[in-house]
Amino acid sequence: MATYEIKANPSEAKVQQIHCPNCGSHAEKHYLSDSTLVRVQCSHCDYLMVTCSATGVVLEAYAPGIYAKR
Repeated sequence: MATYEIKANPSEAKVQQIHCPNCGSHAEKHYLSDSTLVRVQCSHCDYLMVTCSATGVVLEAYAPGIYAKR
């Protein structure tokens, strides 16, 4: 998978091409350089996961078709 640099306003981000953990399609993993946030997003199934790379805490998540256990 390819890794490339993009400019995200106002910070820079490193973007890695990955396979979506929800549907298996191509997705993007964004590493924001001015914070510890990591965002995984898939445009095919609308999967989204934002985590803190320092603590592993999930800050925001949306995964269509995956239901939380109660």
